[in-house]
Amino acid sequence: MDRALTDATGTPRDTGTPRAPLPAPPPPLRPRRRTRALVWAAGLLLALPAVLAGCRALDTDGVTPLPQLLSFLPWATAPAGLGLLLAAASRRRVPAYLAVLVLLATVWASLPYTPLPAVTHGTPVARIRVIAANVEFGQATAALIDLARRERPQLLYVSECDPACGRALTAALSGTLPHRVSVDAAGSAGSVLLSAYPLRDRSVVPSTMGMPGATATVAGRPVRLQLAHPMPPLPGQVALWKRELGRLRDTVAARPAGGTLLVAGDFNASQDHAALRSLAAAGPLLDAARVTGASRTPTWPAEGPLPPYVQIDHVLTTPDLAAVATRFPALAGSDHRAVLADLDLHDGR
Repeated sequence: MDRALTDATGTPRDTGTPRAPLPAPPPPLRPRRRTRALVWAAGLLLALPAVLAGCRALDTDGVTPLPQLLSFLPWATAPAGLGLLLAAASRRRVPAYLAVLVLLATVWASLPYTPLPAVTHGTPVARIRVIAANVEFGQATAALIDLARRERPQLLYVSECDPACGRALTAALSGTLPHRVSVDAAGSAGSVLLSAYPLRDRSVVPSTMGMPGATATVAGRPVRLQLAHPMPPLPGQVALWKRELGRLRDTVAARPAGGTLLVAGDFNASQDHAALRSLAAAGPLLDAARVTGASRTPTWPAEGPLPPYVQIDHVLTTPDLAAVATRFPALAGSDHRAVLADLDLHDGR
């Protein structure tokens, strides 16, 4: 280095010669793109939870595909939570606040539903064990017979029980459940209700699949029994599903004032469906699973690649028939878990 351009310490001196300016930094395009991508991704994840929570708030099942997607409502908290994380990562306040609202609404919509607190008056006069089971075209008949022999219910509600299934149940369980009312039909249309108590006033709710009913006398009190098995809310059949659940609701609403009612079976609806909530409110009816703290125990599908994720099998009762325990036994051969409920019948005084 030229000595003239350095000082005594060897440090270069400023000669006053202008230096070339440093290049300007590139505009922050990537951060903006990243922010937009995060906001869009959060919006996509939050869209479905927002719609499902809206259906719950408006007390509607909507149209296809909403009735089918409402079965996944509790699981919608997962994409809602992930959407919140992405919205927070974008550092945009409005998307983050909206994501918080959607997550809170989804959590609220997923809370267990019951029309009234389970307030029961009077003294228990009888303990009734009920099993409600869908045997899937009769394939789980043998498994149900084993379960009934082991658990010894006083009432057995059986859906998708064809004539062969009905004959097998009657032959195997006639000693403990000698009374029956049924819809004898092939495939999923057949249903059987077996009882340890004599039955009268037999009737059938009009439906595609059998929904028989009758009245039993338990500890001197009449108890109306009704099997539920409306059509599922498949695309193209949502109106039929609502109509058949509506007929069950009308049956519930038409019972004598103060009468005891027990409706059980495969409702093809969860507590997240407005149609089931409307039916329960007509009683009012309490879900045995809800009363015993098991309202989110899934019963379907019990076979196949997916684990059970939704409870569509229920035991619904008037408040004077109080649930004290609920279990969900597996049935080999069926795509449903059974519902086993122990109920105390109160004298209402």
